[in-house]
Amino acid sequence: MKQSSRSLALLQYVYVLLGTMSMAFAVVCFLSPNNMVTGGGIGIALIIHYIVTSLTLGTLIILVSIPFIVLGFVYFGKQYTFKTLLAMLATSFFTDLFREVLHLKPLTDDILLAAIFGGMFIGLGVGLVIKGRSSTGSTSVVGEIVAMKSKFKASEVLLAIDVSIMLAFIVAHGDIKKALYSMIGVYVTAKMIDVILIGRPPRKVVQIVSNNVETLTEQIRERIEEHGTVFIGVGLHHQKQIKTVILVTVETSKIQLLKDIIREYDPEAFLIISEASEFLGRD
Repeated sequence: MKQSSRSLALLQYVYVLLGTMSMAFAVVCFLSPNNMVTGGGIGIALIIHYIVTSLTLGTLIILVSIPFIVLGFVYFGKQYTFKTLLAMLATSFFTDLFREVLHLKPLTDDILLAAIFGGMFIGLGVGLVIKGRSSTGSTSVVGEIVAMKSKFKASEVLLAIDVSIMLAFIVAHGDIKKALYSMIGVYVTAKMIDVILIGRPPRKVVQIVSNNVETLTEQIRERIEEHGTVFIGVGLHHQKQIKTVILVTVETSKIQLLKDIIREYDPEAFLIISEASEFLGRD
């Protein structure tokens, strides 16, 4: 058990280091050379760096992060602060290593490509840091605190902060075009984080309201080879009218087959198909 715990802890630190390397790589090879920004503390550090060039970008990341780390210590305790501090120092270290020591060259001067791939590597990095049970600190701390103290969600607060960062970039740098491209990068970052943390199961959630449940469930078991749940409900307007619903998760490649089965055995059935973002346990 102890060995397993140690291996898990080691794996988490590996995630954090790989994540911070990915973020530093995005900054050095995509964002900074093209005078673009991203969200969070790194975005704030980039804006300051475009104005104050006497300090290294890694140093500015540390200076920007200090107030947020203090807030994290006050509200979330020592353990949270330690891992956040580690992530911040590693991001700063790798940024200056790649930029000042190894002198990595920009991989593209195309603004759109820089926004997309910069956003991808930032999102990959943030996702890996979170998988390592750590935090990038900075503005995410503010988001969590405001969510605790108010009715706003952390994601809403972070969105407002990122928009403010983009507006500050426009004021400081005077380049609306690059700010708009940077927003594309922030969007790509958010999607990439979802991919890392949640994944994209190749399945859909299907709900079928049918009057021929027995036949449909038999066909689904035999031809699609899926398990599901059948439950009973009542109509919204006619509460005495009993409704039977089949809930099943289906591979995307078999959705058309399911539609054909429903069309053949119960063309009056009501069908809802939605995305399945994550699966836990068994149905």
